[in-house]
Amino acid sequence: MSRIRRDWFSKTLAGAVLGFTLAIALAGLYAWAGPGGLAAPNKFQVVMWLIAPIWLTTLSLCFLFFSGLRAWLWLGGANLIAYAGLFACRHFLR
Repeated sequence: MSRIRRDWFSKTLAGAVLGFTLAIALAGLYAWAGPGGLAAPNKFQVVMWLIAPIWLTTLSLCFLFFSGLRAWLWLGGANLIAYAGLFACRHFLR
């Protein structure tokens, strides 16, 4: 069984930067595709408070990656998928 490498700085940076952008995208997806759409009253408050738990969960789970490179690649891929979904929602759910 291989051990998890200890490149903490790269993993932390990946979780902080890409985790934040992923949290923004997922909160935006909830805003567009969630119940009531963008017109739901006071939905902006829920969306705003969703960002912190998503970001901190991503930041804490990024240390489970085998290496910092894998953290960057997986979180980067998750960001691409999330932003593609966000742009699709913005295009189709007007």
